[in-house]
Amino acid sequence: MRYFDRASLVVMLVTLVLFVAALFVGGFTHNLLLEAGVFLVSVKLIIAAYKSGVATEELKRKLEEIHSDVQRLETRKDN
Repeated sequence: MRYFDRASLVVMLVTLVLFVAALFVGGFTHNLLLEAGVFLVSVKLIIAAYKSGVATEELKRKLEEIHSDVQRLETRKDN
């Protein structure tokens, strides 16, 4: 749950509850396909947010490595 904030978790839960409720209330009709589409779009957005968080952490780690390398080179240059 490192990359998901509380708001994302709430959205996931509410979307899932509404999707399951639509299954029981509406049955297997055309509206179910619409609900499934909304559910899949929500899942896609959540996955995109997760991937963005992972990529951001990776970039942050690489920038920290570059920063430490630059500082190490500067200290060698000064000596």
